[in-house]
Amino acid sequence: MHTADLDRYVISPEATIRDALHTINLNEAEFVAVVDAQGMVLGVITDGDIRRGLLRDLTLADRAVDIMTRDFISIQQGADRAAALDLMKALVIRQLPILAGKKLVGLHLFGEILGAVPRPNRAVIMAGGRGTRLRPYTETVPKPMIPVAGRPLLERIVLHLVGHGIRNITLAVNYLGDQIERHFEDGRRFGCSISYLREQQELGTAGALSLIESSPTEPLIVMNGDQITRVDFGAMLAFHDEEMPAMTMAVGPYQHEIPFGVVEAEGNDLKRIEEKPTIQVLINRGIYILSPEVLALIPRNHPFTMVDLVDLCQQEDRKVSIFYTEDEWIDVGRPTDLARANGTIQQ
Repeated sequence: MHTADLDRYVISPEATIRDALHTINLNEAEFVAVVDAQGMVLGVITDGDIRRGLLRDLTLADRAVDIMTRDFISIQQGADRAAALDLMKALVIRQLPILAGKKLVGLHLFGEILGAVPRPNRAVIMAGGRGTRLRPYTETVPKPMIPVAGRPLLERIVLHLVGHGIRNITLAVNYLGDQIERHFEDGRRFGCSISYLREQQELGTAGALSLIESSPTEPLIVMNGDQITRVDFGAMLAFHDEEMPAMTMAVGPYQHEIPFGVVEAEGNDLKRIEEKPTIQVLINRGIYILSPEVLALIPRNHPFTMVDLVDLCQQEDRKVSIFYTEDEWIDVGRPTDLARANGTIQQ
């Protein structure tokens, strides 16, 4: 998303078609916005608009406003990357102005919104659970495919990974896995390559990794498929490379208010009472980075959890690091979590 260098994509209402063509040539976006002195967007011009204008016998000396599209597609400031990507794909557009009201504040370019420079790392998303705590929602739909604000949980995760340059993604599927495979297919619609690990039995949060046929040569991202997260995978991978542990676990703060007065006593004597205290702890966010050699510790086609793997690494004196993050994160495991993710109840 461009915000700081918007002048490269802007011309004034007094500009000529030649000015528009020159600006488009310099910014290489095949796009320019016509913006007035107050920063309000009057219209947009693409290469196609210029060609159509010249075919109407206009000249390069004519006004650019004569060829601009006044009824253009835009998105309001604050909309997330996934919403912008969906809009651009649906309407087959490569440029999407970001507006605050009618004022230009940014610009999405299709090639850039798909993410950063592709990374060599592979991500495995655990998407095979039954989601029993979310019944009746999960009786006919796998938990990772439950919509949150109109988009399946798993699709949000995939697009977030792609947005950080992760283009090689594997989905571990079991319960109603055919629905997941029909939706994602080979991943091309989402700007990545998607493959599948098909569990014949429930293998837990780590067991499916034993089904990987060729061991990765780069650190592997592993995460649960039932969460909303904005974790910075680039920063987490950089942390892992610097610390060089066997495993890196993402952790974050969690606060819990005890709805009663908490009593501290010594024998039969009251020492102190604290009314409805809030306890803050660090919790596991279900996002990991594994060094390639760790996969050899996972038993083949046998139920095994990430906690089991952490314990095994520590038993063998292999380093396990924690990556602290305060990024948005919701574990959608219960109906109340789903309602909170959809904004129907407050946190």
